[in-house]
Amino acid sequence: MPRRRAFASQFASLLAAAALAGCGGGIYLGWGDDDFGPPSVSLAAAVASVPAGGTVRVVAAAADENGIDEVALYRIDDGRAVFVASDVSAPYEWDVLVPDDGRTTLRLFARATDGWGERADSRELVLTVTR
Repeated sequence: MPRRRAFASQFASLLAAAALAGCGGGIYLGWGDDDFGPPSVSLAAAVASVPAGGTVRVVAAAADENGIDEVALYRIDDGRAVFVASDVSAPYEWDVLVPDDGRTTLRLFARATDGWGERADSRELVLTVTR
């Protein structure tokens, strides 16, 4: 009997939705996964070169049909990603300290996480470090 009651309840909900739709009202009943893929994300800076020991402002743009939960900024050191900072609301921007360790480039990327937990990385932003 519990299965029959559950079916009757679902059927009644569908009839109510049809009645509302017929009179100009509306209701959305959806089943399944509405996520159409990972978010899109890009990273930019207004300059192409930065002084060692200085700071540079970088800005990320991120979008997804399920919203963006977080955008994190990473620096690439010796081939590995090092977390720098994160932001949970747009505009996603950071003032990044440029290491004064003899490097000639500063390599950064942003990682966006959407409302479903899917992630995507931006292309690398490569800035020349000057002395």
